Amino acid sequence: MTTKHSRNARALLPLACSILAVCASGGAFAGEAAAEASAQGLNQGQNILHRICARQFEIAQKTDMESFRDYDAATFRAIHDERAITVFDSGGTRIGIDAIMTALASHFTNREAKWSWTERYRVVDGCRSAYILYETVYEIPRIGYRQKALTGVTYTHDGFKWLAIADQGTKLP
Repeated sequence: MTTKHSRNARALLPLACSILAVCASGGAFAGEAAAEASAQGLNQGQNILHRICARQFEIAQKTDMESFRDYDAATFRAIHDERAITVFDSGGTRIGIDAIMTALASHFTNREAKWSWTERYRVVDGCRSAYILYETVYEIPRIGYRQKALTGVTYTHDGFKWLAIADQGTKLP
């Protein structure tokens, strides 16, 4: 006796087989991509998830830098972990995103500083953590203020997105 349930299951069988075939070929493709990456001297341990996280990190770090440059306090706050820490070149520290936002409030309110950066170094550890070092310039032309610094930012991945968790600046001459 054929029931409605068994007819539905039989109708879904070709779909299930197709999905399995795609998954199996995806593994073969990933193997080919890893071999190509190895031949090019890239990280051999990277899998598709790590490559996705690396792309996601690219967007996150750009969002972090551009939100500060563009005085977008809401986006800047959102790209930071609640537990974030900032160590200023003076040695002063602010722990927690609320304290960091308070310390940077005049930047976002006055909207007159010029912020620029050049990436100097980066490492992304799969979908766990990342570090990026920038050479930065912070200027307030109205008062003749100009500061060059090395700024290191550490990011963590919370399982869904990258968040800045620590940054530290060191003045350059």
